[in-house]
Amino acid sequence: MNKREQLIEIATKLFSERGFENTPLSVVCDKANVSKGLISHHFKSKNGLLREIFLRTTKLIVEINAIDKTNQTPREQLVELLESFFLQLEADKMFFQFNLNMMVQPTTREVLNDLIKERSSFILEATKSIFDKIDASDSFVKSHLFIAELDGIALNYLGIYKDFPLQQIKELIIKKYAQQ
Repeated sequence: MNKREQLIEIATKLFSERGFENTPLSVVCDKANVSKGLISHHFKSKNGLLREIFLRTTKLIVEINAIDKTNQTPREQLVELLESFFLQLEADKMFFQFNLNMMVQPTTREVLNDLIKERSSFILEATKSIFDKIDASDSFVKSHLFIAELDGIALNYLGIYKDFPLQQIKELIIKKYAQQ
């Protein structure tokens, strides 16, 4: 792994665990065994590093949403999307923790505002395109509800309940959306 990738990985972990504001660049540099100049060279600033990490997490979200729609009903597409979401949530807590932390902290939200809006629009449109095929009359509202449910599940799983029944919730939400 090259130094740039190592910086991204270490910064993602530290920002996820400690928060962006509570993680000085000196700590990232110490953990990565690099100078601050290298961060400036690759990312210009701490904010630039944050934006790069957020862009990468957005790319992963796009991949999660890149379901094969050929020969699938809209309900099957929702089920596949949910399966992918729950698999990723369980497999990569740091990824979701990073996103949650960055979107709720005022400082990072300001730095990432344009990227957050872009990502949110993508997720809403991708979800709405599925719900449009099920019932276009309320697809906008159902899309928002669906996204809010997944965000709430992630928040509860990552930060609130140690004994969160993730598998049972996955089964119930898949049942809910597969049978609408």
